[in-house]
Amino acid sequence: MSLTLLTFLPIAGAVVMLIFMRGRPSAYKTTALVTSVLTLGVAIYLAARFRTGTAGFQFIEDHRWIEGLGISYHLGVDGISVLLVLLTTLLTVVAILCSWNSIKDRGLAFFISLLVLETGMLGVFVSMDLFLFYVFWEIQLIPMYFIIGVWGGPRRVYAAIKFFLFTFVGSVVMLVAILAVVWWYAKNGGPLTFDILELQKAGFSGPLAVWSFIAFFVAFAIKVPMFPVHTWLPDAHTEAPTAGSVVLAGVLLKMGVYGMIRFCIGFFPEVAVKAMVPVLILSAVAVIYGAVMSLVQPDMKRLVAYSSVSHMGFITAGLFTFNQQGIEGSVLQMVSHGVLTGALFMMVGFFYDRTHTRLIEDYGGMARPMPVAAAFFSLFVLGSLGLPGLSGFVGEFLILVGVFQYAKVFAVIASVGVVLGAAYLLWMYQRTMFQQTNEKWLSLKDLSAREIVSLAPLVGMAVWIGLYPHTFLNLLHAPTQNIISQVQPYLAERGSSLLEMVGSLFGGF
Repeated sequence: MSLTLLTFLPIAGAVVMLIFMRGRPSAYKTTALVTSVLTLGVAIYLAARFRTGTAGFQFIEDHRWIEGLGISYHLGVDGISVLLVLLTTLLTVVAILCSWNSIKDRGLAFFISLLVLETGMLGVFVSMDLFLFYVFWEIQLIPMYFIIGVWGGPRRVYAAIKFFLFTFVGSVVMLVAILAVVWWYAKNGGPLTFDILELQKAGFSGPLAVWSFIAFFVAFAIKVPMFPVHTWLPDAHTEAPTAGSVVLAGVLLKMGVYGMIRFCIGFFPEVAVKAMVPVLILSAVAVIYGAVMSLVQPDMKRLVAYSSVSHMGFITAGLFTFNQQGIEGSVLQMVSHGVLTGALFMMVGFFYDRTHTRLIEDYGGMARPMPVAAAFFSLFVLGSLGLPGLSGFVGEFLILVGVFQYAKVFAVIASVGVVLGAAYLLWMYQRTMFQQTNEKWLSLKDLSAREIVSLAPLVGMAVWIGLYPHTFLNLLHAPTQNIISQVQPYLAERGSSLLEMVGSLFGGF
């Protein structure tokens, strides 16, 4: 029952708020915070009890649901999903704290939406039944649509509709792929089932495997988002309230990569290996494109949004190297990106609450009236650009090692992205925190105690991962080896030829 409690505790808190706390802001805010903290406590309890060294799923709950269709209520977590569960529950607490005073209108509906969103996100990471996975995948779409569309900026309706349409198209394509693999498995002698572990044993092949892989990949690429289906992300981030941006960057984007691990690779390892070069090319384009676009953004929030496109390109590149360093670096970078980019969006939100502008040119000398904020901001900037000792370095380093083993040219391109990342992040920091002081900001108040408390756990995570990454990597060794074992037979057939092809294209590489 542990995973059921974890998944549905947030929505239970939302129901309590809806029934008993209308018109009582302090009560429903406190209830939302307590509910999210209790959910985080359950996640920490599960992580502490998780047995490392095994690739199998743990804390299994399996009950018949719709028996005639082979649908079950099947939950479980492995080392990858337990890390993402921890990230989700932590960022939800942080999102509630940073929204405490910034949401002035329809506050009850906002905090209920955050808790319903948390249930949807957790359900995606713990589901072991395809139908159940799809239900949770759709659940999280609705509250995020309202968070952007109701509490967002001036162009919030446009951004919300764009977010919904892109994601919904991906959902429909994924549903077709789900029905196709279930039908194929039943037609070829297997039982009618939506069980993910059972379907992973099917050995899908032929045209169905190719087209189903493409359908799943498109759905998850939109969610990541990968170039060129990324255009919804900058608008959604720019218009979303701070909490929406934190959860969107920190968790929702990771659901796309998680889906690639579970389905694109888990169901179709042979096709996934054949797709290595195209995916690495798209990832390399995303790394450079996102970085270059970040360099020219006048809006701080839009700059951080485009940086997410670049960083997610790193993550997909590491995943599709199919070696231990690349995959483990990819998952660890998902956690690091969620922590650091979520923190950057929070800092932008704190500045905006005081100045009502996000334009970089409007700032200058903010470190003088807000030295504590400048210190926090510098740590998150340095972490995002990959400073050793902070979480961003560990993930990027492992990804670069993994990509280098596969093809040096992609590692060189990714390294250029690292340099560009340092350029746009440091330039943004220099222009906002230093340079000539804008006189009208001299009376601004520094971070409050609540804001410092909301940032403190993110600082702790960034430093913990940066200094003691083995705490998290120990959870990833076994599931990573399981992924590699799935693709290894096909890598042996194609690995050398792919390397030779890349090498021939780039001369000395």
